[in-house]
Amino acid sequence: MESIKKLRLGVNIDHVATVRNARGSAYPDPVRAAIIAQEAGADGITAHLREDRRHIVDQDIVSIIKAINIPLNFEMAATEEMQKIALAHEPYAVCIVPEKREERTTEGGLDVVKEEKKLAHFITPLRDKGSRVSIFIAADENQIKAASRIGAQVVELHTGAYCDLHYEKSFEEKEAELTRLKDMAALAHSLGLEVHAGHGLTYETVTPIAELPEVVELNIGHFLIGESIFSGLKEAILKMRELMDKARL
Repeated sequence: MESIKKLRLGVNIDHVATVRNARGSAYPDPVRAAIIAQEAGADGITAHLREDRRHIVDQDIVSIIKAINIPLNFEMAATEEMQKIALAHEPYAVCIVPEKREERTTEGGLDVVKEEKKLAHFITPLRDKGSRVSIFIAADENQIKAASRIGAQVVELHTGAYCDLHYEKSFEEKEAELTRLKDMAALAHSLGLEVHAGHGLTYETVTPIAELPEVVELNIGHFLIGESIFSGLKEAILKMRELMDKARL
């Protein structure tokens, strides 16, 4: 049972805010989603405050912190504005992600190798304030080693490519990507990094990722919010939790 407890579920509530903002209304409220997720057994809440505020907005962060008693994982770009916000609110964790205005969602991992010195300087005050720093990266050896060098405590491996290959029915490529995730999770763990994974995970794709012994947290959002339209958010989270636990058994 100990290994099951180590696999945490972070629920990303960004797209509740996406629906709200489509009409410019006060509903649906992402804070309410955070509370439901907590009641359903989520181990943390993830929220991405983007530069263009396309979903989560500043007041959401304030309200979420007040409403929940589980950790907040604050996803953010490596900008001065976002650093100031994180330092002001001191979330349990910050996850540094790449961000482009023209993308629909985060398309890939952060290029730590290219911006190693900048990122090392950027994350130092966040760590000093007590936030755990995670870097969202592709399953790539050079990126993992660079994340370790800059002082990140956590890496979150981008599972989007694996999930896309699953639905494209490309078995050989999917298995190659899964092997890469497995090997890179082991490498990150060997370097003393805590290993998380996320992006694109669904009921159909979560099991092989949840089976990776070095992975201790999955962050899942878009699928759960979409599934909640049909089954309700609590039920969607409970089913995902069940699949994760079965994978660990």
